[in-house]
Amino acid sequence: MSETFTSTSQEEVGFRERERLSFDLDADICVIGAGIAGLSIALEAARLGASVAVLEGRHIGWNASGNQLGTVMPGFALPLTDLIERVGFEDARELWTMSKEGAEFVRANATEENMPGIGLSDGVLEVSNVDAGDRLISRLQMLNEDFDTEVEGWQVARVREVLKTDRYFHGVYYPRAFQVDGRKYVHGLAALARRAGARIFEDTPVVSIDHSGIRKRIVTPSARLRATHIVLAGNIHLGAPLKRLSETLLPVWRHAGITAPLGEHVHEIIAFKGSVMDSDGVDHFRVVDGDRLMWESPETTWAARPQRFAGAVRRRIRTIFPELGNVEITETFGGATGQTVHGMPQIGQLRRGLWVASGFGRQGMNISAMAGQMIARSILLGDERWRLFSPFELVWAGGATGRVAGQLVGIWGRASSAAAGSLARYRERARVKDREREARLAEANRAAGTGARRPPAGVRPRPAPPPKLAARGPVQAAEPAAQDDGVPQ
Repeated sequence: MSETFTSTSQEEVGFRERERLSFDLDADICVIGAGIAGLSIALEAARLGASVAVLEGRHIGWNASGNQLGTVMPGFALPLTDLIERVGFEDARELWTMSKEGAEFVRANATEENMPGIGLSDGVLEVSNVDAGDRLISRLQMLNEDFDTEVEGWQVARVREVLKTDRYFHGVYYPRAFQVDGRKYVHGLAALARRAGARIFEDTPVVSIDHSGIRKRIVTPSARLRATHIVLAGNIHLGAPLKRLSETLLPVWRHAGITAPLGEHVHEIIAFKGSVMDSDGVDHFRVVDGDRLMWESPETTWAARPQRFAGAVRRRIRTIFPELGNVEITETFGGATGQTVHGMPQIGQLRRGLWVASGFGRQGMNISAMAGQMIARSILLGDERWRLFSPFELVWAGGATGRVAGQLVGIWGRASSAAAGSLARYRERARVKDREREARLAEANRAAGTGARRPPAGVRPRPAPPPKLAARGPVQAAEPAAQDDGVPQ
């Protein structure tokens, strides 16, 4: 796979002249937020013939959408068993199918023809920090048989064949999942939307929204816009006019780093070609640009410069793969995601003509893309599948208290994962020592001739003589019994 994360285009670093909304405008759909969800809405709606205007307060992909690892796979942040319990089996299947459609939407857009240098490659491996073989079997059966998802279960030996560490046990391999250069995808998506007819205005924050009436009114610092539909596709930075919506999201900053070139040695330690993530959501990594390691791990509920976490990323890499040594981190990046209390995204119609597509923290690129595609089709084609998300209402995230609680929960989750992993590795070492001790004992018995012996083939073993009884008086020799041809007298 060939990806370059340090060499960016002029458009990516902001040298392209940004178009600001400086004149009044009418459109069928106004999208607020130029991340993956907002740009997916713009692209799909423009392809369906609608006039679309996208308003972005800063620049395209400036936050979470432009600072992610680019892994695309089916599913939601909410575990599948919990999803079934919440909405029922049939609706869970439909939601899962939609998540796969979102992944295919990304794949269809992320071609070399549409986005040169996108670096698409297949295969995602989810590894377990504990020995979870029994649970793995039932999960694989459910995914294969009930949710029509191509997956493979990997035993411990196979996982450790491609990942030289004792930190991971079993794995679930998704051959149809894939990864792309996440930064290039966001800007490539914007280019596709523009070519389809959508207009994207950067450095254009929203001052106020009047969503009453058939034609909604949006006010920006230098112009006004009217639209039949408004889609709130921002994150925690939607601003004062949408403060109540932002407060339903817990802000979580996820940080990542990219190492200096590591040479061929990195492929000896990490032989898997795709993305790797652990089942506890702690680590997410892959090899990029030939021989560099991109690693995402530290997580906070407060804003901080990504450079502060270079040391944490380096220490985490050394913990998982000690043979790599103390690697050098040459680039760091990160962004804030908005996580919901219930673990599912916020997708749907708040009131007539006012839509929301938000809460994509831990959801993945496929869910952002799916939301954009579905909302555009809901507006223009009457697709009603957005109602499947109705059970997941807007829930207040707790404000500052929620952020403190979220940080403590995150620390507790990481500590629990570390403790469970340590216990699993201790038990594994104990089993290995028991097997070695049993092998040494068996070898010693064989060498001393005390082990159980099997009689030669065809020879019946002689019965053991009866035990001698101790006599109280003088022992007298008994006369042998007379025998005739072996028949007792």
